[in-house]
Amino acid sequence: QVQLAESGGGLVQAGGSLRVSCAASGRTSSTLAIGWVRQAPGREREFIASISGSGGEILYAEAGKGRFAISRDHAKTTLVLQMSSLNPEDTAVYYCAAAQHFEGPVSRILSYDYWGQGTQVTVSS
Repeated sequence: QVQLAESGGGLVQAGGSLRVSCAASGRTSSTLAIGWVRQAPGREREFIASISGSGGEILYAEAGKGRFAISRDHAKTTLVLQMSSLNPEDTAVYYCAAAQHFEGPVSRILSYDYWGQGTQVTVSS
């Protein structure tokens, strides 16, 4: 079992930056890929970024390329998503998720087995 807890969401103006974090506990082996998925009101969950268990491979969705940066610490207990140049379309609940059967980064949302409770990010225009 893996427990995930997000923090760091909030309100930011368009063009600003925000950092969200995810604390992982439980079975956090180096084979566990972890990622960020967001869900805006009335929309389906959307993959944003993922990082491999080793931290050596990263995958971004088009929505995050060039603006978002995902990282994890060496102990693999903290996942960070640094977001910049935010716009109102980035407003969503951001979830941290872990995929127990994958070592490499994962973009398929259905492949994630564990989810945090989410943190709200609101970007005002």
